[in-house]
Amino acid sequence: MLLTVGWTTLWSINAVGNTELSAGAPSVQLAGAVTSMEGTDEPHVQALSGPPIPLEPASTVSQRNAVRTAKDYLDYTAFSRTGLVRQLEYEGFSTDDATFAVDHIAVDWNEQAAKAAKDYLDYSGFSRSGLIDQLEYEGFTPAQAAYGATAAGL
Repeated sequence: MLLTVGWTTLWSINAVGNTELSAGAPSVQLAGAVTSMEGTDEPHVQALSGPPIPLEPASTVSQRNAVRTAKDYLDYTAFSRTGLVRQLEYEGFSTDDATFAVDHIAVDWNEQAAKAAKDYLDYSGFSRSGLIDQLEYEGFTPAQAAYGATAAGL
């Protein structure tokens, strides 16, 4: 079964058993939003249609601004998760908005640790343990810091 809400496909499951819709198939109501069930040309698939259902609570203007600012910072330089939250707080965002922003962007923290490690090595010489200590001080986890040092060649 293919569940579609508005223009977004939420999930799909291959139907088991009878997959044909009869001409008199009743309309279906799901969470008060799905208004009809339609067959498709694809075998073993049925589509539900209706108005969009919000998948999570709407964000506030401040949260959206924090998300945009977090993305801008990551375009500029590498941050650890905690370092990015601290930077957003420094910019005047509340802890809740800063945390919301960091939790609502896609970030590979290992990649950020690797970028930060390379930046540090471009600036100064470090031993492996010294670089790992510096990355941990910046808020990377021990595993992320070790990954960053390895990615940077140490």
